[in-house]
Amino acid sequence: MSHEPVRLDRLATEARNPRSERLDMLSSAELVALMVSEDRLCAEAVAAAAGDAAGALDAIVRRMRLGGRLIYCGAGTSGRLGLLDAVECPPTFSSEPGRVVGLMAGGERAFVAAVEGAEDDAAAGAADLRAITVTDRDAVVLVSASGRTPYVLGALREARARGAATVAVVCSADGPLAAEAEHAVTLLVGPEVLTGSTRLKAGTATKMVLNMLSTGAFVALGKAYSNLMVDVQPTNAKLRARAARIVAQATGLPEGQASSLLERCGGETKTAIVVALRGVEPDTARSLISVSAGSVRAALAAPGT
Repeated sequence: MSHEPVRLDRLATEARNPRSERLDMLSSAELVALMVSEDRLCAEAVAAAAGDAAGALDAIVRRMRLGGRLIYCGAGTSGRLGLLDAVECPPTFSSEPGRVVGLMAGGERAFVAAVEGAEDDAAAGAADLRAITVTDRDAVVLVSASGRTPYVLGALREARARGAATVAVVCSADGPLAAEAEHAVTLLVGPEVLTGSTRLKAGTATKMVLNMLSTGAFVALGKAYSNLMVDVQPTNAKLRARAARIVAQATGLPEGQASSLLERCGGETKTAIVVALRGVEPDTARSLISVSAGSVRAALAAPGT
């Protein structure tokens, strides 16, 4: 699909902010106050796009329930934000390796150092998706403040050709990414305090949305009970204490009893909660959780003893 290129000087993300024209003359207190004021616009922009974000989340959940992946694709700050969200999912949700993937123009080495020209290579974006064998069970989130990054656009078109769900997270109202993706979350944060530095408001608003997409997806997949991280893996002393605290909070047991129960359940937080609240043995609790697609709440309501 063709789309008229957007001139860089017409992008909201490249515009000059009249409220910060004296930036280099401000005291530290004034600069901080200005940035606090501007950063409030991030939450407003996300709130304005809440309906689109919810629709995108629904599409992601549908694919992940089929066993598909959540794949982020971006360049520069946008790529780094996707990678950051991807690497935080296993420790937070015990997600399987590769269930959430972050692709970045220039590869993982670009996370710590700029790779010149990488974002301008649309063919590389398509090739990176082919390399991980994207399918129609996957959801691909294309992240670009400008909404026009060639690497990301190439990835979008490859994802669509392969039948994957596509979500664009952008900070400009016009651009081919939002126009061609099935779902577009447009975050109109306005011009940056430092002209063109989209690691600022654009990056903050984007991080807020990526938080929503990954957290919402894994909550829907049964990785939370109430607001508790019930799939935490107690692999060290801190996490064992956290798991015991979660069991105590979910069940009302004293923390010492919760810790003992957790040990009897092989360190499985979900199992311990179901054992305590349904009065069953660990093997029965595991079966209830399994037939309930991993949901503690559904396991507690499931028939059987």
